[in-house]
Amino acid sequence: MRRRGNARSSRALGVSWYPATWHPRLDMGRLHRPRSSTSHRNLPHLFLFFLFVEPFSCLASHSRATELLYSLNEGLPAGVLIGSLAEDLRLLPRSAGRLDPHSQLPERTGAEWNPPLSFSLASRGLSGQYVTLDNRSGELHTSAQEIDREALCLEGGGGTAWGGSVSISSSPSSDSCLLLLDVLVLPQEYFRFVKVKIAIRDINDNAPQFPVSQISVWVPENAPVNTRLAIEHPAVDPDVGINGVQTYRLLDYHGMFTLDVEENENGERTPYLIVMGALDRETQDQYVSIIIAEDGGSPPLLGSATLTIGISDINDNCPLFTDSQINVTVYGNATVGTPIAAVQAVDKDLGTNAQITYSYSQKVPQASKDLFHLDENTGVIKLFNKIGGSVLQSHKLTILANGPGCIPAVITALVSVIKVIFRPPEIVPRYIANEIDGVVYLKELEPINTPIAFFTIRDPEGKYKVNCYLDGEGPFRLSPYKPYNNEYLLETTKPMDYELQQFYEVAVVAWNSEGFHVKRVIKVQLLDDNDNAPIFLQPLIELTIEENNSPNAFLTKLYATDADSGERGQVSYFLGPDAPSYFSLDSVTGILTVSTQLDREEKEKYRYTVRAVDCGKPPRESVATVALTVLDKNDNSPRFINKDFSFFVPENFPGYGEIGVISVTDADAGRNGWVALSVVNQSDIFVIDTGKGMLRAKVSLDREQQSSYTLWVEAVDGGEPALSSTAKITILLLDINDNPPLVLFPQSNMSYLLVLPSTLPGSPVTEVYAVDKDTGMNAVIAYSIIGRRGPRPESFRIDPKTGNITLEEALLQTDYGLHRLLVKVSDHGYPEPLHSTVMVNLFVNDTVSNESYIESLLRKEPEINIEEKEPQISIEPTHRKVESVSCMPTLVALSVISLGSITLVTGMGIYICLRKGKKHPREDENLEVQIPLKGKIDLHMRERKPMDISNI
Repeated sequence: MRRRGNARSSRALGVSWYPATWHPRLDMGRLHRPRSSTSHRNLPHLFLFFLFVEPFSCLASHSRATELLYSLNEGLPAGVLIGSLAEDLRLLPRSAGRLDPHSQLPERTGAEWNPPLSFSLASRGLSGQYVTLDNRSGELHTSAQEIDREALCLEGGGGTAWGGSVSISSSPSSDSCLLLLDVLVLPQEYFRFVKVKIAIRDINDNAPQFPVSQISVWVPENAPVNTRLAIEHPAVDPDVGINGVQTYRLLDYHGMFTLDVEENENGERTPYLIVMGALDRETQDQYVSIIIAEDGGSPPLLGSATLTIGISDINDNCPLFTDSQINVTVYGNATVGTPIAAVQAVDKDLGTNAQITYSYSQKVPQASKDLFHLDENTGVIKLFNKIGGSVLQSHKLTILANGPGCIPAVITALVSVIKVIFRPPEIVPRYIANEIDGVVYLKELEPINTPIAFFTIRDPEGKYKVNCYLDGEGPFRLSPYKPYNNEYLLETTKPMDYELQQFYEVAVVAWNSEGFHVKRVIKVQLLDDNDNAPIFLQPLIELTIEENNSPNAFLTKLYATDADSGERGQVSYFLGPDAPSYFSLDSVTGILTVSTQLDREEKEKYRYTVRAVDCGKPPRESVATVALTVLDKNDNSPRFINKDFSFFVPENFPGYGEIGVISVTDADAGRNGWVALSVVNQSDIFVIDTGKGMLRAKVSLDREQQSSYTLWVEAVDGGEPALSSTAKITILLLDINDNPPLVLFPQSNMSYLLVLPSTLPGSPVTEVYAVDKDTGMNAVIAYSIIGRRGPRPESFRIDPKTGNITLEEALLQTDYGLHRLLVKVSDHGYPEPLHSTVMVNLFVNDTVSNESYIESLLRKEPEINIEEKEPQISIEPTHRKVESVSCMPTLVALSVISLGSITLVTGMGIYICLRKGKKHPREDENLEVQIPLKGKIDLHMRERKPMDISNI
């Protein structure tokens, strides 16, 4: 099927066309089976049958509805030609006035239908949104509404409808997406109902995207190697086929995991996390990485999410005590309910696996159990009953720490009971700072002398003096509060820093003169404040990346620490205001990427700031500088400053002389920017210096042998692979005056010409013709007579431009004889003109009856005085008319060479029309060598009287 030419190639824009044939379901290259089609093995026979019967069945075929199938890429601009219905339905004539044999339409006159054909959509629906149909030509084009395959197929759903002008068809089980149109061909006598299918091809215009930005996977810490866990929420890509999600990878595998991808029968790919090493929650309870999904487009597009791998706990640890025994002292007058000691075991597991209960061993006597109560949850031992006189003074309490599925840990508490007669001193605290359950809470960086509590120290008996002091380490001071007695103030002595120490424990100890001691323990817990800004590991982050990088290339992962706790220590990352827009920084992970390709030749170094900001109120931040260097790749060919170089060189230029410099540059750096020059052709004549780029000729150049040279110079850089470029060099040789004029006529100094006495004045007698191999002014020739000999040689004159010799005066009887004219042929060369001479011999007589006599005269050397007068010739065209000359000299075109501007003489030619029919008396005379004359030449020749030739 012939396709019409179009200014914009449909195939180049992603539009394909499948022509309609006589069968409503048969397209070129593919067979659309009807719903009631037979088995596949009958299709080849059916196809052959249709090929043979097509010319006879086409008339009936067009009476039914016809289908056309086109395909095009999504996202094409408006005006792209999808197809021509008139062409594809074979409605165009094969020649004017003739009917296409495949068409069953009435015969036409000329190349047009009468009445003309009209194409229209069956109804107006989505057609104006996606396609336009030319009513006259039947050409179908894309409209201004860009076709988005993903949106189009989602709108169309999975159904197919022919009822309207335009409908959408897509199959959930396939990647096909069709735009369906019903087209009517009018008028009625040509009526045709055409079904058009437009298959929308997918392009890679969507990147994979995870449905959530944070993905969590839990792995038991006892999971064996090669355990596979499916990652929930795989990435979704609206594109289909190879443009959909193809693979997954992790940015950091932590040496413990790897990824695998499984594909189900529907083509959906699910990433699986595979355990590659032994896990221990107590060593590390989670791993954080970035999972990246990549599609198969060209170039591929990426999507990412944060993958948090949590290690779930199992009961692999049992409770442990730090000590095996503690010693406790209890006074006999202690109050019931007073805590006397506390035991604490540690289980490294979590949750229910770390639950600990405390109990007495069965070895503990019941009397001790009744006197001292053990809290099974906290491990606190309290005095349960009042100490009587019969109570033992020593008790051994064996305490068990029980964990699920574990052997109990054991600790022994040795309790000594000291019976007293007098009551010990009392310590009564009154807290100023915030206190909850015996713990005082202070903010860090509280000023010096911040009060914590008042303590009243007194003797219950009122008989003894009581003293007190502060026991323990910490920035605290206990001092008497005057003017009151027995009142003490506990206060701070310096600011406290949460990041250095979070918890303090001190005790106020009171004793009386009888030696009784009482201790009150004070626990101080510091509260964190946002007093620390995040700190980058390096204030200057130096990075490198090769140019022409892939989009969204990974640069580095920033990391900053914050000594504060909780939200105040959570760090977010941001680009500084001086960062270019094509750099991206993930605020959570700190991953720095560049979204576009970088070109070193455009910009080699980038320097901008990044910020680390915590979540405190007010937030604190710190700044680091990113210094990115773009490394060079050999992506630039050497570039000549001119595509063509022209040099003008005088001929006879010495060998290896400098002709000119070939300038070439390479935008790459280092070895990639090194350039080597070489002559591609005519390297036997020319050579080029690689370092300087100087072009030289190996030999002397002669313009008369060759006036110009064209050669090609290649520049190759030092990259891998090497890149190259070529330039054309034209060398034009400037003429110098190195050739004297060459006399072509007369051929010899011994030749002569008979001049009849009846020759009229002004008549041409003969001419001197010479040429010069040089050009320009060096080839402009002037003729002059510099010597004469004969009866009356002044009767002849020569034209300085043409060399024509004419008779000036009528010849007399005394003028008979041999006239010898010494003619100087000179060029106008600079700085020194060159010349040649020739002897023109004119024998005045009626006939030539004695040639030997004339030859004898010619062999004698005449004395001729050289006239020093140089010939004067004007370069302007002459307006003088020369009579009786059959052909005038043509105009000589001259170009002036300006030595100061070194301008080439663009062209000059001398065209001289010679008289062809004239015969010389001696045609067989040999060409004699021209004799140049300098100064004065004495040709000794006897003077003889004029005589009659006929009498000799």
